[in-house]
Amino acid sequence: MVAKRDIMLTTINMTEIASYHLTAEEITSEEKLIKAAQDNPRNFEPLYKRYFQRIANYIYHRVEDKETAFELTSQVFYKALENLPKYKPMGVPFSAWLFRIAGNEMNQYFRKNKAIRVLSIDRDGLGELKGDMEENNQTEIDKQLYEALQTLNEDDMELINMRFFEKRSFKEICEIMDMNESACKMKVYRILEKLKEQLKDIKL
Repeated sequence: MVAKRDIMLTTINMTEIASYHLTAEEITSEEKLIKAAQDNPRNFEPLYKRYFQRIANYIYHRVEDKETAFELTSQVFYKALENLPKYKPMGVPFSAWLFRIAGNEMNQYFRKNKAIRVLSIDRDGLGELKGDMEENNQTEIDKQLYEALQTLNEDDMELINMRFFEKRSFKEICEIMDMNESACKMKVYRILEKLKEQLKDIKL
């Protein structure tokens, strides 16, 4: 059986994630804000106010420590402002870029501090995950599934987290992780198959 990783699973009532997708008009408006901030860093404040809480929540659900979450969130926006001159609008929400920076900052934090990665789950997401795995024994499977989740690598864990526990669309996940949508769907399918295999091993 694959050894477990240092991942802590915690059950939460996941609050509704703010709408990620923007209309074409909203993206055009946001790109004007970005251009203004590129011309003068003082104009970065509207983007900071728009996305600070969303990025903070994203990080907190993975580190489960408020002080650490806010420190990392501040670092994300510092890096964003520092690299803003190199940012090129791609017709997707600005937050996709911020989420990628946040992911990199968290990975550095976990490696540097040897901290335990948290996977925040909710009952609805767990039920959907089991449904996609065609596992219908709702009571017997939970403990084994928790253990199987801990065998996933960081990238696979993040995909499962965003898809099932944060209930993000494949389009949003792909924009955040900079992946092709069909490749993303295939990878999630393969992760589900891997989990099913892990469950078989754990039950032996």
